[in-house]
Amino acid sequence: MKAIMVTYDSLNRRFLSPYGCDWVQTPNFERLAEKCAVFDTCYVGSMPCMPARRELHTGRYNFLHRSWGPMEPYDDSMPQLLKENGIHSHLTSDHGHYWEDGGCTYHTRYSTWECHRGQEGDPWKPVAGEVEVPEHLGQLWRQDVVNRSYMKTEADQPQSKTFGAGLEFLDVNHDADNWFLHVETFDPHEPFFSMPEYRELYEQDYDGPFFDWPGYHPVKEEEKPYVEHVRNMYAALVTMCDRNLGKILDKMDEYGLWEDTLLIVNTDHGFFLGEHGWWAKSNPMNLYEEVAHTPLLIYDPRSRAAGRRSALVQTIDLAPTVLEYFGVPVPESMLGKVLKDAVASDAPVRETCIYGVHGGPVACTDGTYTYILPPDKREQLYEYTLMPTHMRAMFSPEELRDMSLSQPFPFTKGCPLMKIPADPFYNRPALEEQTLLFDLKQDPWQERPFREEKLEARFRREIARHLQENDAPEEQLVRMGLKDLC
Repeated sequence: MKAIMVTYDSLNRRFLSPYGCDWVQTPNFERLAEKCAVFDTCYVGSMPCMPARRELHTGRYNFLHRSWGPMEPYDDSMPQLLKENGIHSHLTSDHGHYWEDGGCTYHTRYSTWECHRGQEGDPWKPVAGEVEVPEHLGQLWRQDVVNRSYMKTEADQPQSKTFGAGLEFLDVNHDADNWFLHVETFDPHEPFFSMPEYRELYEQDYDGPFFDWPGYHPVKEEEKPYVEHVRNMYAALVTMCDRNLGKILDKMDEYGLWEDTLLIVNTDHGFFLGEHGWWAKSNPMNLYEEVAHTPLLIYDPRSRAAGRRSALVQTIDLAPTVLEYFGVPVPESMLGKVLKDAVASDAPVRETCIYGVHGGPVACTDGTYTYILPPDKREQLYEYTLMPTHMRAMFSPEELRDMSLSQPFPFTKGCPLMKIPADPFYNRPALEEQTLLFDLKQDPWQERPFREEKLEARFRREIARHLQENDAPEEQLVRMGLKDLC
């Protein structure tokens, strides 16, 4: 048995032709969609990047217990379980967060791995002294300006190197058995940097300032030319992503891998490109469809089933799906569902699911309605972890001075955890402090929230149930105002 997973970062489903986009060129996504299951109701679990990747490994929600951080000592990791059961797991990635304090235990779970440097502000190439940075960007972008100076051609870009290594793996190993290849690119995550060949597909006459990296804040720029330009630059990068996906599909054709190879194409979350007046994802408005409702395409050689799928699925389902495919027992700690039958016949997976960010609102959907419940920010939040690191740094001594030990959770294999008072980034003032309920069939762009007491009560009960089933700390129930439902 063989499997390939192709993971993109920040891929907005509304920019893909299989999901209705008619202006962004993604012929290879369309090519794959014609022969695989295309899930119309796939949602994130935990956001942003590394919380989603922990779910990809562990098959359970991250955001109820902690924020951004490494794999934990007690975690069951899908690639590691494959490795321990004789299946070679390999990662090729340009996702720079793997090489930071807050992600440093993910790539080492694979049998082998390789990294490709230079994305975003990756501290890669050393240039001392002055570096000319566009004035409106500031020094935060200095390193990225340096990195780009080493990318004169498409072949120099990290995405190209990442996929190139994946193609090399297939050239070397296509005749072998029992392997899992994970090809993961940071693109189309910001900055939206691609070659002129792609940019010119979407605009030829932009004469505004350099602008392909929007900040994490409300949109302040004018629709034309700025917002339109950023969308075009994002579209250009999506088309580059599509071209590299096509190279994977070509290898599957060349080596006959459709006969015995599972293929999963997914993302960690989407991205705001001016919708709801926001850029990016990690902000108070981050649970709208543009970031939470994601693309997922799966080809399973056992059924070779193709077509649209309405089953409600999530990132947490991918780890148990891969393990089941290889015949590896799925640990009890994994609460995601095996998607074999959903792929084959659109068998239902769940009635509702939740998703969110640590310390932020919790959303619940059944695929028809979505309910977003904000927390009571007056209630203390805690980080539960044995790996106290943020994105790029360890927790400071000041943060750890009030740390205590919690009792073990059912999934921590008897390990008590550090319980650290948290004041999360997501506790900053939000535009919306009230609950939000949307009818996704009648209002897919979520422009008209409405109130319906019985429906809201149902979703509150569902959120409480999910929190209990996922062993959420008691204060999470208090913060979400759900203690009376438990």
